[in-house]
Amino acid sequence: MVEINKTITLKLIFLISIIALSSAFFIEYVLGHQPCNLCILERIPYLLALIIIVLNYKFINLEKYFILFLILIFLAATILSLYHLGIEQGFIEESLVCDLKNGSNLLSKEDILRQLQEKNVSCKDVTFKILGLSLTSYNIIISILIVYFTTRTYLSYDNNK
Repeated sequence: MVEINKTITLKLIFLISIIALSSAFFIEYVLGHQPCNLCILERIPYLLALIIIVLNYKFINLEKYFILFLILIFLAATILSLYHLGIEQGFIEESLVCDLKNGSNLLSKEDILRQLQEKNVSCKDVTFKILGLSLTSYNIIISILIVYFTTRTYLSYDNNK
């Protein structure tokens, strides 16, 4: 079986995180596709991964724990993306995270007027696709692959010292 090098794995996750965040901001600010609330939340694991990997180089003695933390973060990212895909496909109803109109009865008149002026995107509306797949679908694939390779790296950590 192919041995997973921890340094290469961490560098790849760092690169993938930069590409994922850069792509999301490019699609939002340059191409003008407004993200929904879940799309914005799905960016957080990539930002956390960048922070963890930078911290890893400062605190190298905690590397095994940082790798474990990356596994947990991208497991949560996979679950969040699967939830979002369920909403996109109509299997799951939108929650309050997505449906800001249902929570608006708790707001003042001014807040409601301000919210009506803002352009809110529903989590079930796919505004951008690549090769027929939503960005949520790609996020699921990327997150599962990161979980797989970081788990293999974690399990073979003592062999790779």
